[in-house]
Amino acid sequence: MTAIDDQNTADPAASGDQVDPAPNPHATAEQVEAALKDTKLAQVLYHDWEAETYDEKWSISFDQRLIDFARGRFDRIVPDAPVPYGRAMELGCGTGFFLLNLMQSGVAEKGSVTDLSPGMVKVALRNAENLGLDVDGRVADAESIPYEDDTFDLVVGHAVLHHIPDVEKSLREVLRVLKPGGRFVFAGEPSTIGDFYARWMSRATWWATTNVTKFGPLKQWRRPQAELDESSRAAALEAVVDIHTFSPEDLERLATSAGAVQVESAAEELAAAMLGWPVRTFEAAVPSEKLGWGWAGFAFGGWKRMTWIDENILRKVVPPKFFYNVLITGVKPEK
Repeated sequence: MTAIDDQNTADPAASGDQVDPAPNPHATAEQVEAALKDTKLAQVLYHDWEAETYDEKWSISFDQRLIDFARGRFDRIVPDAPVPYGRAMELGCGTGFFLLNLMQSGVAEKGSVTDLSPGMVKVALRNAENLGLDVDGRVADAESIPYEDDTFDLVVGHAVLHHIPDVEKSLREVLRVLKPGGRFVFAGEPSTIGDFYARWMSRATWWATTNVTKFGPLKQWRRPQAELDESSRAAALEAVVDIHTFSPEDLERLATSAGAVQVESAAEELAAAMLGWPVRTFEAAVPSEKLGWGWAGFAFGGWKRMTWIDENILRKVVPPKFFYNVLITGVKPEK
């Protein structure tokens, strides 16, 4: 069972009885201004702001499409994992996309979701309950994880490390809460070169879409100005919350320095990112009701075709640092 209405129920593996804060989905202008100078406050405000609409914005679901996607990322970096793991934790869970879909694929039997954003923990727990998964949750700073030593068999995360101010400190915490021999798997981390071209394409797509839809019959494809303004304010915070980019070698070095062994990295999505980022930005810029199943089929089918090109052609000739996503795994040494 999950604990949506009582996130603060004591967990035997959690340290202390601290009451988790409530979500704050409507930040004031003063709070946003303060967050521009405080990255952790920005993390909370931005992700609380996005929590209730995040799944829709990023086409996140918990069906076979994304079960296969999540499991594909896991198998890409740990192809022979001894699944199922007993208890797994997701660091920076967002709405639970990675862990909940991995659990549905048989990777773990029991889960814990953690995030600095109370809003995201709330939504992740609600998603887990709807799926009938055995998951608890805590509001947690990744640099000070509120669980005891040697608690988890597996720690996972998707697109989280680049939000954390001190990545090595966080990885040390991950190793602390892992049992000896336990493994971590992080996927979806932006590469330095990939982040450059993804942001450029996203900004160009946003500018083109929001300007073209000002005119004539295309106005029906324009979101209300208030929504566009709110998205622009969220984008200003996004520039604050996205702290790092990495090369595969960067993450290997950080994981090894934190004390992990059996450290390995991988990279994926080049052609897929070239399609994916304009598609996602376009989806965010137009009314969702304008995009039906036909669009969803085009977007997912196109991503699959581009992924095939990445896997079967580009990976053989293009250095890993040019791909958009970096994956990293490591193991806690046996005592």
